[in-house]
Amino acid sequence: MKLYSWNVNGIRAVLKKGALQEFIATHDPDVLCLQETKASPAQVKLDFPQYAAYWNAADKGGYSGTAILTKREPQHVLVGLPLDLVAQYDFASDPFGDPTTEGRVIALELDDCWVVSVYTPNSKRELSRLPLRYERWDPAFLAYIKALEGGEFGSGEAKPVIFCGDLNVAHQEIDLARPRDNRGTHGFTDEERERFGDYLANGLIDTFRYLHPDVTGAYSWWNLVSRSRERNVGWRIDYVVMSESLAPRLQEAAIHPDVLGSDHCPVSITLAD
Repeated sequence: MKLYSWNVNGIRAVLKKGALQEFIATHDPDVLCLQETKASPAQVKLDFPQYAAYWNAADKGGYSGTAILTKREPQHVLVGLPLDLVAQYDFASDPFGDPTTEGRVIALELDDCWVVSVYTPNSKRELSRLPLRYERWDPAFLAYIKALEGGEFGSGEAKPVIFCGDLNVAHQEIDLARPRDNRGTHGFTDEERERFGDYLANGLIDTFRYLHPDVTGAYSWWNLVSRSRERNVGWRIDYVVMSESLAPRLQEAAIHPDVLGSDHCPVSITLAD
């Protein structure tokens, strides 16, 4: 199974450029997780008959949003976080807005695993959303992943989980070009890095670092305003994370900076059947 994840920064824009069409024709993913779709299904015409598309659009038009395109028919589709987690972690208290209305999570139960597309809230330049990230969003999302693993949703069968998307954090210094300059800034605070570490401490693996622990210069996002992509001054903030039990099936984990059309590039894994 070839699984890809891409923050497209507006699905209508990448379709208009022909970038999504070219990407699918070249890479032919079995499952494609998208983030920052910035559209509702009614606003998008997809001409990919080999895929079924599932969406979680934000209430606010032209903002956020996730989707999954899949060749494999899902057993169940879950849109958003469960209501009990939403209530437990009091997301509505965030001064920027309720992230549960922003289309940030969608999950499909396949025969042998769950696949989740996630667009983690940005902590903001002034760190106004860092408390949301540290105290509520990241703990709640980890709890959700472990609940999926444990069979609390869908078919009720315990299954491994693959979650992927723009997690808006560079975990280690190796994951961004200028760690000293950016320490403590949004996306590279100690709090955000700690919360990513929580995933790894709870039976999940960062697939790219699992196979490529020492590779440098491997980034998935660049500031286009400063033309940093041309100089590869970037950040690795897009991930495929999965249950450790799937590690024996992991054949490849890759980043695809040659794929243009967004300020992010796709990331991918290949799993043996």
